[in-house]
Amino acid sequence: MRFALSFALMLLPSIAVACGPDSDCMIGDRHYRIAMPEGQAGPVGAIVFAHGYRGSARGVMRNSGLRRMVSEMGLALIAPKSARDGWDIPGAPSDMASTGAAEIAYFEAMISDAVARFGIDPDRVMMSGFSAGGMVTWELACQRPNLFAGFAPVSGTFWGGPPTACAAPASVIHIHGTKDRTVPLAGRPIGPTKQGDVLDVLAMYRTVGGFGPETVVQIDAMSCTRQGNAADDLLEFCTFDGGHSFSRNYLRYAWERLRAAGKV
Repeated sequence: MRFALSFALMLLPSIAVACGPDSDCMIGDRHYRIAMPEGQAGPVGAIVFAHGYRGSARGVMRNSGLRRMVSEMGLALIAPKSARDGWDIPGAPSDMASTGAAEIAYFEAMISDAVARFGIDPDRVMMSGFSAGGMVTWELACQRPNLFAGFAPVSGTFWGGPPTACAAPASVIHIHGTKDRTVPLAGRPIGPTKQGDVLDVLAMYRTVGGFGPETVVQIDAMSCTRQGNAADDLLEFCTFDGGHSFSRNYLRYAWERLRAAGKV
């Protein structure tokens, strides 16, 4: 009994620093949470899902349906957390002067930590997010296209309109409700800034990536316009008849499109 107690006490430090879906993985004064797929061994792919305004990593992990779906796909679910209520990105009302550099550094550190600590395969990670999380997803697609295998922003866009240039093209699958009033497709003014027009953003990215002819397909409740380029990147714009809402099936769709293209 004494040996068993001593052994248990020896384990306390490692238990204290453990993290996962129910506890924070610390990176300096920031954190993220992660749920690994059940029954998987070796390097695994992952979906990073950024929360909306005033959301949290804890809140993402409390979405049991999302966690179950991602686990069944054999992937890890990674939930980052903004430093404040919203993500630190250029043009956002919380800090109009922001360059987004602090947020970019956080995501780079988070991916490095997840790769080292949990064996995440860095070549099989998709970045996604809803609403404000979709906005930071677009920023990462533009500023750090090589950090992820692909990007799936949902109901989010750039603040203040699209940037004049992006670092390089990547695969982007944008999903949006046609009746969204919170982040309308045409954008809307908020305080001193404005949400960008999604069609302007897509036009910019089409030029940046050299994306070619369009193909329109109907996928369940979504209508998707598909384009490709010489590097086999994807640019898709999928709309659904609805408002500012999210379905976990959007992530499955985006991942399967990236997988079919050999990106993940």
